[in-house]
Amino acid sequence: MTNILSTCLWFDGKAKEAADFYCSIFEGSKIISENELTVAFEIGESKFLGLNGGPMFKINPSISFFATCNSIEETDAKWAALSDGGLIMMPLDSYPWSERYGFCQDKYGVSWQVMKGDIGGQKIVTALMFTDKNAGESEEAMNFYTSVFRDSKIRSISRYEKGEPDIEGTVKHGQFSLGGKYFVAMDSSAAHEFSFNEGVSIVVNCENQGEIDYYWGKFTAEGEESMCGWLKDKWGVSWQIVPSNIGELLGDPDRALRITPIMMQMKKLDISALESA
Repeated sequence: MTNILSTCLWFDGKAKEAADFYCSIFEGSKIISENELTVAFEIGESKFLGLNGGPMFKINPSISFFATCNSIEETDAKWAALSDGGLIMMPLDSYPWSERYGFCQDKYGVSWQVMKGDIGGQKIVTALMFTDKNAGESEEAMNFYTSVFRDSKIRSISRYEKGEPDIEGTVKHGQFSLGGKYFVAMDSSAAHEFSFNEGVSIVVNCENQGEIDYYWGKFTAEGEESMCGWLKDKWGVSWQIVPSNIGELLGDPDRALRITPIMMQMKKLDISALESA
């Protein structure tokens, strides 16, 4: 199954505005569908869903996105657009890992690591930062995630060495792929005021009930069930385990009115119950 994974961004009423903003910055991007609650869009090979979820959760830098660029000029242009009106966490400069790199939080709260360089040939790469009680556990998480998804493996791990500004042996930068899609993981034992939450969730699109049961069981074994197909894994990363036709099911306003109350009563989703509504 291709494109099994996508990313959901939780906004407070600004999902369409944010989606339009990102599509104006990244070449080849487009809006796929939209309604009052959600906006589906693509950036390169990456699929996103903007959710107007209200003020309950806020996006934070525990999950950020590498925006890889082919030239310094492209890096500078994307940095200028993404950092405008936002918060600069690491200024655009030359670093040991890239001759042009910067880390910022844009005006919608989404964090970007803009750099000249390549990660698996992807324009956008999701990065997980393991902080607080999770610091030092990114390698365990990578091993777990790659055991769950087919066509997955750890690609590389760079560790902190003695004298570097974190705990020796923990992961400075790890690359892994899930279903052929690249991700990055890193540990940080520094004091942070953020950790994983529902602001950014990873969506697993399932073809049948068997796949929903499989992923739900794997992630909740040491995690935590939520509602409407949402859960948290052992480290607090939020996942949505949903049928791949969920957009179609909720795309018809009349049908959505029938389905939504049924979904609200569910934790793990039941495809048959949703399709028969």
